[in-house]
Amino acid sequence: MSDPITFDTTTPRFHLPLLFAGQAQKEFFVNEGRHLTDALLHCAIESQTATPPATPSDGQAWLVAAGANGVWTGQGGNLACRQSGQWLFIVPRDGMRIVNKASGQDLRWLSGSWITPTVPAAPTGGTIIDSQARSAIADIVQRLREAGIFAAT
Repeated sequence: MSDPITFDTTTPRFHLPLLFAGQAQKEFFVNEGRHLTDALLHCAIESQTATPPATPSDGQAWLVAAGANGVWTGQGGNLACRQSGQWLFIVPRDGMRIVNKASGQDLRWLSGSWITPTVPAAPTGGTIIDSQARSAIADIVQRLREAGIFAAT
């Protein structure tokens, strides 16, 4: 006997819902897919916080910090997006990039964590300028790797 035909119910990366022929109430699945697409397309978060905002507006998003509370409990590291008066939580995938509007920084998800490049320290005088310059350049290169501009070694 041949194997039964199976169908995927969601897309592999962001679990967008898929439709089936003859499916009832397709609008629920189509609307869910559009809400996810709206939240992920050029994603910009308001900030990173563990506490849900008191009066969020539809279309706003936050990066949920560790130790989140309230309706965000257990969602640390995920995106909390407000869509149609509800919270939509999105699990990040490798390569995902977001903009933090509060800090003006880009963040990217890689290997299980959000990477936020830090500003390297400026060289400060000293008697051996060459070693400070080398250290500063190495630090800049490391920050460019963290930002995804250079490949990680």
